[in-house]
Amino acid sequence: MKLNSSIAAVVTGGASGLGEATARALAAQGVKVAIFDMNGAAGEAVASEIGGIFCNVNVTDEASTVAGFARARAANGQERVLVNCAGIATAIKTVGRDRETGAVKGYPMAEFEKVIAINLVGTFRCIAKSVEGMLTVGPIDADGQRGVIVCTASVAAQDGQIGQAAYTASKAGVLGMTLPIARDLMGEGVRINTILPGIFETPMMKGLPEKAQVALAAAVPFPKRLGRPEEYAQTALFLIGHDYINAEYVRMDGGIRMGPR
Repeated sequence: MKLNSSIAAVVTGGASGLGEATARALAAQGVKVAIFDMNGAAGEAVASEIGGIFCNVNVTDEASTVAGFARARAANGQERVLVNCAGIATAIKTVGRDRETGAVKGYPMAEFEKVIAINLVGTFRCIAKSVEGMLTVGPIDADGQRGVIVCTASVAAQDGQIGQAAYTASKAGVLGMTLPIARDLMGEGVRINTILPGIFETPMMKGLPEKAQVALAAAVPFPKRLGRPEEYAQTALFLIGHDYINAEYVRMDGGIRMGPR
């Protein structure tokens, strides 16, 4: 798909990190961008800077998501591009022990359900709502293409570490549904691909001690550094622009394979 001022896009989690970088990269191509996020201050600021629109959206809530798409379309028209970056990460072992007493601690199931609800169900909800809109408009090229979706999984989908049962399940789900969704939409002219980022310079990562960040960067085979959000955005734009890539996933990790911890 050729990106220009006639194209509208929605980026979930677009107020920071990978989503923000992608929103900025799309806007630089002239695309009309709508940012979905729950961080109103940051979302409004980014939208203002790129000439886009901010929609306060909770992807776990049906009404909030529907309202977000309605607001985005009222401002920019039907989106032809959806990039799903909204997500959270947790680290809780399946079972734990109190360090002092040795007592077994159960898993807080509400936390597991929250991660699945945001990372997996929220991603699918946005896909389903976006495609509903895409199918109401005609194709934009000779191949019959109506739209394109990029999802964000993680290397944890394949290399889940200690404490990542919920996160890995959610991201493996995003990866696993890529092919069947592509097959669902193959007669409708909508492509979908998924990116599996490794260790990136995101707000969550920057919250770690400097020593921890250095150690993580040193674990990357090459180049020995954390990934940059702009590199994620570059890959997202490549997948959007390459019309023959469909139902695929791309690892972006500097060659790292995550160990148990």
